[in-house]
Amino acid sequence: MRQIGILLFFCLFSIAQTFAQGIEFFHGTWDEALAKAKAEEKVIFVDAYAVWCGPCKRMAKNVFPLPEVGEFYNKNFISLKMDMEKGEGLTFRKKYPVSAFPTLFFIDHNGKVVHKEKGAKQAADLIKLGGMALRKVDTSGEYEKAYAEGDRDPEMIYKYVKALNKAGKPSLKIANDYIKSQKDLTTPENLKFILEAATEADSRIFDLLIKHKAQIASLVSEEDVNNKIEAACMCTAKKAVEFESEDLHEEAKSKMKKHYPAKGSSFALDADMKFYKSLGDSKSYLKVCNEYIKKEVKNDATKLHSLAASLSKDFEQDEKALKLAEKLAKKAAENGGQYQYYYTYADILFKNGKKKEAISMAQKSLELAKGDKRAEMGIQQLIDKLKMS
Repeated sequence: MRQIGILLFFCLFSIAQTFAQGIEFFHGTWDEALAKAKAEEKVIFVDAYAVWCGPCKRMAKNVFPLPEVGEFYNKNFISLKMDMEKGEGLTFRKKYPVSAFPTLFFIDHNGKVVHKEKGAKQAADLIKLGGMALRKVDTSGEYEKAYAEGDRDPEMIYKYVKALNKAGKPSLKIANDYIKSQKDLTTPENLKFILEAATEADSRIFDLLIKHKAQIASLVSEEDVNNKIEAACMCTAKKAVEFESEDLHEEAKSKMKKHYPAKGSSFALDADMKFYKSLGDSKSYLKVCNEYIKKEVKNDATKLHSLAASLSKDFEQDEKALKLAEKLAKKAAENGGQYQYYYTYADILFKNGKKKEAISMAQKSLELAKGDKRAEMGIQQLIDKLKMS
């Protein structure tokens, strides 16, 4: 049950609305942010920074604007940037002490700190951090007791299912029991319930979502319905990986292609890569990988770097995989120019037996990281390792 809950959590929050400009920061006051968080049932994310802080600047420039970060944070949080050395930041830090920059806060609408962490994060780590914070916000217990005592008020059950989904807990049994009890599924309330409850593509409720797609879209928007379709298909694709199920894998791709064709091809490529990686099937993975590079990655430095690092880590014994990883890492470093990219490039060069070039790229990484003490320390360790090998 715990594994299913964890799996469901990542399914529910892995896909959200698309925001091309990354995180959309709220520009109101702190009190307004609290009110907005309460109204929208969201947690507040606060980037507590200082204008002179190098890592803060790098996050603002290289992490917050990324689409994948925006997708997750805009869907799940009210986000604020607060300068801790002036204005409202001075008041904020009296209640929420800050001893290092940046400090990342996750605060509920009552002003209670859900999670607090020091230091800059890369995109994947920032998303994981947000996911961890969301898991700590679990209001389902408020409704669980009422449900156990026999309360079957539709609005209460809707809130119960929604709370379970937010907390990453299984909700399909509760949702299916409610659906079975309803004579008319086309009421606005029940259509809204179906949208919330359709968390997996391999479920009867997903089929109901598709059946009533037009009606549900008229209540919310076509984009909301498409986002739910994508989230549910992603959930099923993740289950396919978890259980090594070819049938679930094909079902996820098929339903995405049929019901959200605009993203069907890109979804299939991503799902194939994750599935073959989980199986350790390097031949199939590399075949899909090359197609993915051509259609989705192109010259995007962030995607090039991410893929290079993944290839290097997951298929480090495969000569073809490491050669492709080196090619991608080089392109990412040249296009992106970030110290992290040169660090990865150096590591892959070393794995490919190119020690001299690896040291050169590691030194380039060190130059670019100047001012970030933690990064400098890690890169220097890599250089020392390379020289001693």
